[in-house]
Amino acid sequence: QVQLVESGGGLVQAGGSLRLSCAASGRFSIINTMGWYRQAPGKQRELVATITSGGSTVYADSVKGRFTISRDNAKNTVYLQMNSLKPEDTAVYYCNGDMVFLGTKFTPWGQGTQVTVSS
Repeated sequence: QVQLVESGGGLVQAGGSLRLSCAASGRFSIINTMGWYRQAPGKQRELVATITSGGSTVYADSVKGRFTISRDNAKNTVYLQMNSLKPEDTAVYYCNGDMVFLGTKFTPWGQGTQVTVSS
């Protein structure tokens, strides 16, 4: 069983910052790409950013220049530094990871953490 546990969400004023963390635990041998996604009320879940095990990153256009994704492979943890937050960043943020265990690939999701940006 694999768990991804997000933390770091909360309420912040526009222009503020938050840092999200997502720690993976359980039975896996490899974590390839890890990512952050978000889902606002009434909207579909959307990609925020991804990072490969080698450190290559991809960002949604809406967060480029404001958000930074990083990871600590030794701790099986991915981070999302969010700066210059806007009310439209309000959403539940989820992490996931492309994992391998005994030759089987799977992509678990965390339970999500709420980010609310007030204007």
